[in-house]
Amino acid sequence: MPQIDTSKVSRWDQHGREHVVRVQRIGVQRTIRCDTCGWRRGAQFLPWLKAEEHLAEAHQATVDPAGT
Repeated sequence: MPQIDTSKVSRWDQHGREHVVRVQRIGVQRTIRCDTCGWRRGAQFLPWLKAEEHLAEAHQATVDPAGT
């Protein structure tokens, strides 16, 4: 039975709203899904980069909570 791992990429927009894209891994397959708009996509390589790109382009969410 394949193990399921989930992580998330969070960014804030200029209005202070949080937007989250979750990266789910089942075996070697990865799926990214936006909690805000429901967008989803399969991503074999660099899923976190694709998640960041979606947040920036679709929601103008570019403020990284881990940044200083």
